Amino acid sequence: MAPVLPLVLPLQPRIRLAQGLWLLSWLLALAGGLALLCSGHLLAQLWQLGTFLAPSCPFAALPQVALAAGAVALGTGLVGAGASRASLDAAQYPPWRKVLGPLLVVGAAGGGGLLVLALALALALPGSLDTGLEEGLGTALAHYKDTEVPGHCHAKRLLDELQLRHHCCGRHGYKDWFGIQWVSSRYLDPNDQDVLDRLQSNVEGLYLIDGVPFSCCNPHSPRPCLQSRLSEPHAHPLFDPRQPNLNLWAHGCHGVLLGHLQGLAGTLGGALAVTFLLQILALVGLRYLQTALEGLGGVIDGEGETQGYLFPSGLKDMLKTAWRQGGVAHRPAPEEAPPEEAPPKEGLPEA
Repeated sequence: MAPVLPLVLPLQPRIRLAQGLWLLSWLLALAGGLALLCSGHLLAQLWQLGTFLAPSCPFAALPQVALAAGAVALGTGLVGAGASRASLDAAQYPPWRKVLGPLLVVGAAGGGGLLVLALALALALPGSLDTGLEEGLGTALAHYKDTEVPGHCHAKRLLDELQLRHHCCGRHGYKDWFGIQWVSSRYLDPNDQDVLDRLQSNVEGLYLIDGVPFSCCNPHSPRPCLQSRLSEPHAHPLFDPRQPNLNLWAHGCHGVLLGHLQGLAGTLGGALAVTFLLQILALVGLRYLQTALEGLGGVIDGEGETQGYLFPSGLKDMLKTAWRQGGVAHRPAPEEAPPEEAPPKEGLPEA
């Protein structure tokens, strides 16, 4: 049986292959470390912004899978660098001969599978962020006033910090605050006629105002922050309600967070793609180096040429052998089956 993709390796190409694999393995380790850092950073960002994502959003699975893939790639690169360096010395290589086989299996099956899964998630999951942020931010705005309700008492602080840190206001803009009651009923004066009028004019009995929380104010604005009566054209001198962005944050938090997280996911996807390419090259090169050295008894500077390969026999023969070993034998088709012979007739007794 002919090996798959054989490659004849004389002495000098064997040495150059080992030296190149040492450098390639270190590049793989660096790429795996970069993927670890990117996935760890994205995971930390999701931990901070988890309040504003719907619980059903699957985006959090991306950095978790990428973290495992980066760890496997980092380990593969470090072990590959040690094995390729040791292969240049006949005295140091024998202990590595037992390591290369499991490394190739784990790197190809485990690391390759995790990288493919992480790349697929990096391409597919960012689309789920739109719906997840839409639902999560809507829930956060609705609970802004619930400062004394168990389970939601930190919603106001977290949302204020979000708007100040990311320079955003509301879900899609400052007018989102006009449609919800963001002032707790505890701080409303029941004897105030304006409060009573607003409560009675709303079908759901909510206190709605054309104002925004303080965290929507842009500190770079040259004038004091205007938080109330924003829809009235003559409520504030020298203020045009058609251009509130001169005083408030210009963008909604949905678009800001969506761009921020999708940018991190794109960076992570690029790191995973480079890691995947380097891991394929490193594993293929290590396989050729391993099979070439096995033909020389583990001595890289042995006499003559040797042959490296990916698999010891053809893929067709391997699949056929595995199929037969699985207990599935070839059975003839009904038209191929030999006809059954009729049973012999017993002779009738003579009269």
